[in-house]
Amino acid sequence: MAVDRILKDDASEEKGERARMSSFVGALAMCDLIKTTLGPKGMDKILQSTGRGRKVTVTNDGATILKSLHIDNAAAKVLIDISKAQDDEVGDGTTSVVVLAGELLREAEKLLAMKIHPMTIIAGYRMAAECALNALLKKVVDNKQDAEKFRSDLMKIAMTTLSSKILAQDKDHFAKLAVDAVMRLKGSTNLESIQIVKKPGGSLIDSFLDEGFILDKKIGIGQPKRIENAKVLVANTSMDTDKVKIYGARVRVDSMAKVAEIEAAEKDKMREKVNKIIGHGINCFINRQLIYNFPEELFADAGILAIEHADFDGIERLALVTGGEIASTFDNPESVKLGHCKLIEEIMIGEDKLIHFSGVEMGQACTIILRGASEHVLDEAERSLHDALCVLSQTVNDSRVLYGGGWPEMVMTREVDELVRKTPGKKSHAIEAFSRALQAIPTTIADNAGLDSAELISKLRAEHHKEVSNAGIDVLTGTVGDMAELGISESFKVKQAVLLSATEAAVMILRVDEIITCAPRKREDRM
Repeated sequence: MAVDRILKDDASEEKGERARMSSFVGALAMCDLIKTTLGPKGMDKILQSTGRGRKVTVTNDGATILKSLHIDNAAAKVLIDISKAQDDEVGDGTTSVVVLAGELLREAEKLLAMKIHPMTIIAGYRMAAECALNALLKKVVDNKQDAEKFRSDLMKIAMTTLSSKILAQDKDHFAKLAVDAVMRLKGSTNLESIQIVKKPGGSLIDSFLDEGFILDKKIGIGQPKRIENAKVLVANTSMDTDKVKIYGARVRVDSMAKVAEIEAAEKDKMREKVNKIIGHGINCFINRQLIYNFPEELFADAGILAIEHADFDGIERLALVTGGEIASTFDNPESVKLGHCKLIEEIMIGEDKLIHFSGVEMGQACTIILRGASEHVLDEAERSLHDALCVLSQTVNDSRVLYGGGWPEMVMTREVDELVRKTPGKKSHAIEAFSRALQAIPTTIADNAGLDSAELISKLRAEHHKEVSNAGIDVLTGTVGDMAELGISESFKVKQAVLLSATEAAVMILRVDEIITCAPRKREDRM
């Protein structure tokens, strides 16, 4: 006897062809949604939340757009995940990876219509991806030994990364900022020590790099405005009057004198705590929480600069760059690690006063001050700069460089086309499809710039069949240009991550032949 149903009533399942269709539709919709943001002439998207404040984000960063979408389709979620992983891993190429995965699935759909088995397509894709990667490895340039050339490579990579973002018009200025900041890290990929401070006002070109650390706080009244050879204690402790902190506790007294006694006791307790802190031999105290007037007065009398309410992100980074640790108890001064810096002073940026720490223990620390017309512009500028910093810090470690502007895709296409001719059987169809999907990236770059992509790509292909070619798409003139002359370069690590992640994601979605959606949990009536 056939069993009609094993799943619960509200659960649903899609099998075989329908499941595959559903996966493809979701993935292609994602790909088409984000495609228009690719390349130097890509457009931006406005994301509006429905929560409180109706926050608006204007961006063309693939990962940011996809992260903000709430999607029901399972395959689309896979693409969102690879975009996030790309963002965490190398910082750039978040749009390319989704476009390539989407195109691989678009080609696979045609092959499935020709009755080619998914596993055959997967085997072909895997062979093609390996061949494409080897093609890139043959063409990489590594200038790590020559400091001058390597710096110029980094500048080109930064300018290429920024040219598709809001910072494109001032890309020379920002590329220099980003390269200077990353060179200070001396090979570390920890971007924690590069702080980005956003201050509305002025224009983007007014942004600058400042060595040291800037805390977005004002110095209190009657406190020293400048301290040299500072010893800094970074703390997270309550410096408000020590109240009886038990919820619902009551203190009954029979005269006002007793109230005065309690207040005096509280004051003494606070004075004792302040004296313990002063006993550490410090001249700057920075606290995560409030500092009330009384302890602030005590610190001012002792000539100590006290800063309250420093945001948590701020004090964590401050502890990191000054070489101190965040303290909560002060009974054992010898076990508390103090931070050190040469000079603390108050500076003005635009209309605001901030506190500047220079000559910090961690020499690589620096701060990039972003100026811009509005919060939206600053947020997008920060995302763009963060992408550039990520790519550069990865390139300092893996210094292999490729040309950009659709050049790597055409190099891979040429090698993959060679492989098609040598491969017998149905796999060759899948390898050919892979080659067509690779061309989707230069095609999209050209389409977004309003150029005739069909003609440009055929010219590019012809150029690449010569022995040595640096040809790519020059979006600004709308022709095929020499990437070496134009100085358009990309990091090998970004391209490698795009190729491998997109192939993995497409293969994963291709293997699906059934989608089971669980029944939603029912709310029990408790009446």
